[in-house]
Amino acid sequence: MTVIEQIIADRAAAMRDKDPERVVAAYAPEVVRFDLAPPLGTTGAEVTDPDGIRAWFSKFAGPVGYEVTELVVTEGADVAFCHSLNRLAATPHGSPEGFEMWFRVTLGLRRVDGDWKITHEHASTPFYMDGSFRAATDLKPES
Repeated sequence: MTVIEQIIADRAAAMRDKDPERVVAAYAPEVVRFDLAPPLGTTGAEVTDPDGIRAWFSKFAGPVGYEVTELVVTEGADVAFCHSLNRLAATPHGSPEGFEMWFRVTLGLRRVDGDWKITHEHASTPFYMDGSFRAATDLKPES
């Protein structure tokens, strides 16, 4: 397993463990994130502060399921990028049942003081182009 693959595996484990400090540990201070939830983008301390992810975790009863699949990493000397299909499953507090959704993630990384850090994160889900503009959260990877 490469160092970058280990960073991604550690972040996935941190999501499952609901450990916000570990989730944000790999971000560079100047990170830019385009996440599933509004706003359109966040930067720096908004991304690296574990309180935001802690508040998000508190919305779910029980465990959070999280997995990274179809990971492809392209690594240069000081810059790398990767993409994957990720699965999130959880049960919101007060909901009679949980949800599962697949989404796409692209990460850009850079060496900062010798360590790989995430400088760009983009998560997205497609939407139906039938005029409804519904997010296509029912899609699953083809096996």
